[in-house]
Amino acid sequence: MSTLDALGRPLHDLRISVTDRCNFRCVYCMPKEVFNSQHRFLGRSELLSFEEITRLVRASAQLGVRKIRFTGGEPLVRRDLEQLIAMVAAIEGIDDMSLTTNASLLSAERARQLRDAGLERINVSLDALDDATFMAVNDVGVPVVEVLRGIDNAIAAGMRNIKVNMVVKKGLNEHAIVPMAKHFHGSGVILRFIEFMDVGNHNQWQHDSVLSASEIHRRIHRELALENIDPNYPGEVAKRWRYCDGGGEIGIIASVTQPFCGDCHRARLSAVGQLYTCLFASGGTDLRQVLRSGVSDEALLAQLRALWSARSDRYSEQRGRQPSGTQPLQFRPKVEMSYIGG
Repeated sequence: MSTLDALGRPLHDLRISVTDRCNFRCVYCMPKEVFNSQHRFLGRSELLSFEEITRLVRASAQLGVRKIRFTGGEPLVRRDLEQLIAMVAAIEGIDDMSLTTNASLLSAERARQLRDAGLERINVSLDALDDATFMAVNDVGVPVVEVLRGIDNAIAAGMRNIKVNMVVKKGLNEHAIVPMAKHFHGSGVILRFIEFMDVGNHNQWQHDSVLSASEIHRRIHRELALENIDPNYPGEVAKRWRYCDGGGEIGIIASVTQPFCGDCHRARLSAVGQLYTCLFASGGTDLRQVLRSGVSDEALLAQLRALWSARSDRYSEQRGRQPSGTQPLQFRPKVEMSYIGG
């Protein structure tokens, strides 16, 4: 039986960051002016080991977790990641695993290794199809073709239900919305558009930079007619739309203009073992110290249950309901996206 939080929401989805490092410096996540040669990334001993992660997943499964997503940073920079995939795949109750990646490091061999270990799905971050825009976003000169090659390698390895995520920021890449839709139309890859969110402290978020989900939908619909379809499961974050001509589907994630806190059933585990109950959290709970203190499985399970039971986070709803004249909620300190993934 699932454990419910203070607002009656079950715990179903655990997102696990396996590293704070990334080979990109995306301007909305890890801008170079902050994450440069002077920035201290985590040392190996600071990261949760695969055994520690597996133990936490096993306990989480007893509370109702069924879905695991591995994130970063860029998770493919973590050595021997396929070993962790295999360890988690063997846990009773876990029936869905996915990986969020920029796919630039997803060689044909690596894709096969991950698939053989039990990974069936990937979510690929790609914010434009033209090199000028994409390289302005990733800020390290990686061309689009390297990401598309990674997607092809995942398909060849037998991965299913591949999604491509595009963060849309007004004035940066909004012109790429329709070209992205046309490129993946009919490909079998599900394209998802994400409103620019105020995650972390360094992405210079302003509400004026948000292109709304309704506008994203309008731009695509006038070129490729869309019709609404039902969610795959309760609490799915993306609103689903199907091409009327049978060319597949897209999703639009509207965390800013249409908050979905009421159905949020996700927790996030950072690479150092901090558990966060909201993407926009200011702080987490140190489970690494708990794990390394010699705690019993029963005590670990009890602590996880207590953490989730006390959860009352609903940041996106609160951000949208702030009275005029108050200090904007988005300016409170928040954990960086590179520590807990998306």
